[in-house]
Amino acid sequence: MTLLELGPFIRQERKRAGLSMQALADMAGVDRTTLSKLENQHLPEMGYAKLERVLAVLGLEFSVRAMGGVPTLKDLQRDNERGLE
Repeated sequence: MTLLELGPFIRQERKRAGLSMQALADMAGVDRTTLSKLENQHLPEMGYAKLERVLAVLGLEFSVRAMGGVPTLKDLQRDNERGLE
């Protein structure tokens, strides 16, 4: 998943958590404008630490795997729980 693809996913998870954009930004320690740009696919890059904090507030974490690799069982289960089949 690229940063551009991650933005709408973060918006979906933020709404699912019942958080406003400002609430998530405050909890993650990032600027609301930055979060807005991320969610709306207008942010070309974002520091790892900031993105990690946003994901942590949403109960998400980074996972690394080989490009084009087959998803793990854990990946498939997580996607299924989130309705991303």
